[in-house]
Amino acid sequence: MKKKVVLAFSGGLDTSFCAMYLTKEKDYEVYTALANTGGFSEAECKAIEERAYKLGVAQHITLNVEKEYYEKSIKYMVFGNVLRNGTYPISVSSERIFQALAIIQYAKEIKADAVAHGSTGAGNDQVRFDLTFNVLAPEIEIITPTRDMNLSREYEINYLKQHGYEADFVKMEYSINKGLWGTSVGGKETLHSDQTLPDEAYPSQLQATGEEKLTIEFDKGEISGVNGIAYDNKVDAIRKVEEIGSRWAIGRDMHIGDTIIGIKGRVGFEAAGPLLIINAHKMLEKHTLTKWQQYWKDQIGNWYGMFLHEAEYLEPVMRDMEVFLQSTQKQVSGKVFLTLRPYGYTLVGIESKHDLMKSDFGVYGEEQKAWTADDVKGFTKILGNQMKIYYNVNKEDTI
Repeated sequence: MKKKVVLAFSGGLDTSFCAMYLTKEKDYEVYTALANTGGFSEAECKAIEERAYKLGVAQHITLNVEKEYYEKSIKYMVFGNVLRNGTYPISVSSERIFQALAIIQYAKEIKADAVAHGSTGAGNDQVRFDLTFNVLAPEIEIITPTRDMNLSREYEINYLKQHGYEADFVKMEYSINKGLWGTSVGGKETLHSDQTLPDEAYPSQLQATGEEKLTIEFDKGEISGVNGIAYDNKVDAIRKVEEIGSRWAIGRDMHIGDTIIGIKGRVGFEAAGPLLIINAHKMLEKHTLTKWQQYWKDQIGNWYGMFLHEAEYLEPVMRDMEVFLQSTQKQVSGKVFLTLRPYGYTLVGIESKHDLMKSDFGVYGEEQKAWTADDVKGFTKILGNQMKIYYNVNKEDTI
């Protein structure tokens, strides 16, 4: 019997080569699987399926996991206001984990002997796929022709042509990886520390002028409405904010960080929806959470984002952090008002019944209602006690 192999398939050059190579050279029974976390349209999924069968695979399947991706990842990234290095909303990289989860589950369901992917040896994705496969199905072999054979782009294109497969694999000047939670953009400028991407490199170009008002509503930390329209499907709400924000060319930036394999990396990205949602959510939290809730949530959110980026999603501590993040969102409900303009936006304000500014204790800088002047004088003396003791004992230690 032929060895049954499930190939994580996107229809790009590397996975197209792997599909044909494993079928013709290894005589494997290849099952291609596209795990769609929201980055592919229905038409794109259909075109990828047709491409797979032209390459000679035994069977192709599209695994739709965008709702699972939201429920098990995006939701918590919003709760934690996760921006890696204060910039990057962990866009396409977070999708890879859920693609790997879907692929290995499918491989187990059809009792595959092996699972394959087209990652090269120079990026993060190879670790994300390998680690997930190894943890959840150590008995299943992992096959990676592109990485193991250290193949060039030209070699793969020539191989496909020699075997009668014609496709437009002309290398674009910029590589675009579109996802539900943002789009990464790579090009020659991202390879150099002193350059940035030109305007034309970004897939969403400026279309609007002047200003536009945007209202984002949250219910217990989750996006629930956009401009007065309620959304039960959170994925649709995300897409709506992305649609609005991208017209203003909002959310462009360059992420510079440490890769899983230890080298520094740069990538451009655009993520209008994620950045508008995260920063609106963060502003609402400033009004509805205590300072210590915010402090510890910042710590947990930072760790959660780092573990997610570095392929540690299956680490049990991630579930512990998710419980904490969920718990902090009980009062994070209300509306956030924004003003959009070309390439940027302003967080105007919020409206929430949980707004801690609406207390009877006082108005900052104006009037105290729940304490007296003498209360503040006594409080300040006690607050300074430890510092006074230190400088009394250590008189030589002066500022």
